[in-house]
Amino acid sequence: MKKLILPFITAFLLVSCNKIEEKIDQTVQKTTETVQQKAQEAVEETVKKTVNESINSLTNSEDVQFSQVFPGSDKPIVSEEKGKKFKFPNGSEGFIFKYKADKAALLPFLESQPTTDENRSDKTARKIDGQNILDKISLVEKFLPENTIDSGFLDDIKNDTSIEYYRLKRFPNSSTIIYNPKNQTVLQYVEVNK
Repeated sequence: MKKLILPFITAFLLVSCNKIEEKIDQTVQKTTETVQQKAQEAVEETVKKTVNESINSLTNSEDVQFSQVFPGSDKPIVSEEKGKKFKFPNGSEGFIFKYKADKAALLPFLESQPTTDENRSDKTARKIDGQNILDKISLVEKFLPENTIDSGFLDDIKNDTSIEYYRLKRFPNSSTIIYNPKNQTVLQYVEVNK
């Protein structure tokens, strides 16, 4: 009988150890999955909060006229204008204007705007490759909820090869200008540098 008890106890201990090891592995795996899920939820919540703050800053924007940011025009340079002033969560402010204008009159007018630092300012608007702007628009679109901005206009910008892109810095204002020569529509983003 003693000869049977020893192998039986050994077999019982081996089975018990395997069961304990299996239980430990299951517990570790479940804990790991829970931690990963919590971390993913925290990251998603942080991204959602940041995007919501940015959208709220844009939706809490106020209407502004082109002439309030760019004073001094003797004759009307722009028509059908819409403008918004907004603040980003980091405190910087900017303006977005959509209007119609003749490029031949608009660019010299913007180039003649007063500056607080001529050394940090451009004398003339520079025509730039719009790919960087298109990349930024595509990136922003991924995070914005549907119907936040007019997707038709963005599609035109991304698909129309005749669109022209300009940059002009008249410190403290720095403008990115998107000009559609077919209908003379301008989308202008003005960042105020402090």
